[in-house]
Amino acid sequence: MITRLGSRLGTGWLARLLRGRRLDRNPLRRRSDRAETVVLGALLAAFLSAAPFAAHAAGALGHDSAVRQVQAQQASLVQVTATLLWSAPVLTGYGSASGFAVEARWRAPDGRVRTGELLVTADVAAGHSTRIWVDRTGRLTGPPLSGDQVTGRAQLAAWVAVGGLAAVLATVGWLVRGFLDRRRLSGWDAEWLANGPRWSPRR
Repeated sequence: MITRLGSRLGTGWLARLLRGRRLDRNPLRRRSDRAETVVLGALLAAFLSAAPFAAHAAGALGHDSAVRQVQAQQASLVQVTATLLWSAPVLTGYGSASGFAVEARWRAPDGRVRTGELLVTADVAAGHSTRIWVDRTGRLTGPPLSGDQVTGRAQLAAWVAVGGLAAVLATVGWLVRGFLDRRRLSGWDAEWLANGPRWSPRR
């Protein structure tokens, strides 16, 4: 019941929208109505034809940018071994935690020994070794972008490009419709001034 009602409502709304955009010989349809239909159809055709190219171009640019970032990270980041100086808290009962900040020590690529806090899970004992990423000076950093992250950035760039194209064309359509609405209102005012007195009773 609800599905049929929703279907009828959606179909009725779509039918009204399409009925108002037909290029027929209806004498009640004004030139501005036909012009609006042509403009909206052209904008829709422009979106359907340009969207794939915009997505491909933006995706390629996003992928190339992410690959260059990975190459720069691989040239500047180094993976070293860090040793925990303290033990992580021991959890009892049903307690849980996603991670604890524990001080650790590691040797930088330039040979200096550095210390900092690492996030570790519970019950990790002092002296435990783990691999971390640091820059050339030994400062703690995140790992280089993974392959999935590179792909995700390319896909995001493609979606942003398509959304931007849709927003630009929708803005153009809104401006054109606003211009035509002003023309229609002006025409209605002129027709009323010319014909209104014939319909209005004399006082």
